[in-house]
Amino acid sequence: MRKLLALGLVIALCACGGSSVEDERTLPEIYEAAYTQFNKGNYENASAEFIKAESNFPASPWASDALIMAAYSQYLKGDFPGALLTTDRFMRFHPGHKDVPYVLYLRGMSYYRQVSDVRREPGMSAFALQVFMQLVDRFPNSEYAENARNKILILKNYIAGKVMYSARRDMQKENWTSAISRLQSIVSGAQETVMTPEALFRLTEVYTAIGMPEQAEGYTKMLRLNFPENEWTKKLK
Repeated sequence: MRKLLALGLVIALCACGGSSVEDERTLPEIYEAAYTQFNKGNYENASAEFIKAESNFPASPWASDALIMAAYSQYLKGDFPGALLTTDRFMRFHPGHKDVPYVLYLRGMSYYRQVSDVRREPGMSAFALQVFMQLVDRFPNSEYAENARNKILILKNYIAGKVMYSARRDMQKENWTSAISRLQSIVSGAQETVMTPEALFRLTEVYTAIGMPEQAEGYTKMLRLNFPENEWTKKLK
């Protein structure tokens, strides 16, 4: 990761017109150039300038802000892997900074925005969930916590939906052990999702199919008690 970031810095320096030796601008001059590019919507150039500000003046009080703005610029550009690298650098060098809640939120959103890319699943949804949960656990009263909670619920529903799809396929193939494992993972780990009533219903079906009526009845009672008006409850015989 360090090698990739270093390479990114080299590319950024070259893209800005020359080697680091030739660039003798002061920190305020680099910052002015960075914000000029940012305000014009040239987020790729802006992120390169902000990264240059941090790399050329790492001891400056502005170094942490430069990393935040670089990551935000990368996020706006749609360079989510770049934003993740930059937020990772921020967390390593500024773990106690007052803006850690925002950086965690930006980091979570950088994963979240990639969830729809099936080529990157299932990792992105799990990573996004982990970061948002970390944000809520560490900073429950921050201004980003409520949004993070909403994203957590969305992600849990998304992940539970994928697990349910696999459980249904297991049931079709009569792979009962795998189906039970998947369904129980929804009931125990994603109780607040919309998949829970169906998971309970499917568990009654599975245990009935394998000749374990007592277990089936237990899940039947659980479904009726917790979701009395749910459509899956009404399907019970």
